[in-house]
Amino acid sequence: MIKKGIKPIITLATFLVILAIILYPKFGDTIFGKKEGAQLQPGMSQRSQQILNVSGYVVTPSVIVESRNSTGTIMPDEEVELSFETSGKLTGIFFDEGTEVKKGDLLGKINDRHLQAQLLKLEAQKKLLEEKEFRQRSLLEKDAISQESYDQIVTELQSIGADIMLVKARIAETELRAPFDGRIGLRYMSEGSFVSPNSKIARLVKIKPLKIEFSVPERYAGELKPGFPITFEVDGYQERFSASVYAIDPKVDINTRTIMVRALYPNTREEHKPGRFANVSLTLEEIENSISIPTESLVAEMDGEKVFLYKSGRSRKVPVTIGLRTESEIQIVDGISFGDTLIVSGILQLREGLPVVLDTLYKNSN
Repeated sequence: MIKKGIKPIITLATFLVILAIILYPKFGDTIFGKKEGAQLQPGMSQRSQQILNVSGYVVTPSVIVESRNSTGTIMPDEEVELSFETSGKLTGIFFDEGTEVKKGDLLGKINDRHLQAQLLKLEAQKKLLEEKEFRQRSLLEKDAISQESYDQIVTELQSIGADIMLVKARIAETELRAPFDGRIGLRYMSEGSFVSPNSKIARLVKIKPLKIEFSVPERYAGELKPGFPITFEVDGYQERFSASVYAIDPKVDINTRTIMVRALYPNTREEHKPGRFANVSLTLEEIENSISIPTESLVAEMDGEKVFLYKSGRSRKVPVTIGLRTESEIQIVDGISFGDTLIVSGILQLREGLPVVLDTLYKNSN
C-alpha cells in the first residue's frame, strides 16, 4: 500500500523521465556536448556517413569468350552387322574375334559345291560355243552360211555368258567379305550352323576415326560450319581432346528445339571406344581487348544496367551498355573505360556517393 504522500512524487518522476526521452535528441548535444568526429556534413544524415569496406579491381583489356557446353556420344565412323546374302551351311570362318580386318577380306563361307558344279558345266559349254562361233564366222566371210545362222550362234554364246555371270554372283553371295577396314567383334555363329540373311555372324566397327554426336540450341545453328573446332572430355582421362565439326543436321528437332551436330576425332591411338559419354565444349565467339566484369557486379534497374566505380573515396553509380554475356562475365560496351576502378563487393549496400574504403585492389586477371 503506497502512502498518499509518496504517490505524487512517483507520478512527477515518471513524467520527468518521459520528457527527458522526448527532448534528448534535440538538446542532448547542447547539454552534454558533441562527441569528437560526430559532426555531420550539411545535407547528410548520420547513416549516409557510414564507411563501407569493399573490394575492387582496375579495369584492364581482357579476352571474353562465349562458350557452350553440351553432352555428346562417341560413335564409330562405320558399323555393320555382318550377315550372308543367301542361306546355307556355314563351312568356314576366317577371322579371329577382336582383330583388325581389311576391306575385301574373306570372313566366312557357305557351302557352294552345287554352284561350283554349275559353273564348270557352263564354262565347258561356253568353250564349245566359242569354237563353234569361230568356225561360223570363217564360213560367213566366205559366204558359206547365212547371216541368220551366224547370229544364232552369237546369241547362244551371249546367253551362256550371262548364265555364267549369274552363277558367279550366286557364288559371291556365299562369301562374307569385310565391307570396310575395321575391328571385328565377337562372332555369333559356329562352323556347321545353317545361316540365312537374318543370321548375324559378327559386328564390324571402324573406330579410326570416331564421330562425336551432340546437340546445340537452334539459335547457334547459323554459327556452326564444317571445320568448326570443338573440345571434349571423357571420364577417366585428364586431358581434353580436340575434334572438328563435319556435318550438321539440316532440320531442327521440334521437341527439343535443338539441332544435331557431328564432329570427327582421329582416334589414332584408339584410346576411345564407341558408345562412351563425352562432355563437349564449343567456343562460339572470342573478343579481345574488351572490358568484362563479373556478373554479380552488374546492377539491373528499371532504367537500365549500372555499375559502381570507386572515385575519390566514394562510390559512383555509372550507367553501362552490355554486350556479350557468359556464365561468369559480362562484356561492357560503353560506360566505363580502361583504368577505372570497379567495385565488386558489397553491391547491395552501395548507393551513390557513399564513402567507401578499398580493402582489396587488384587487376583484372584476364
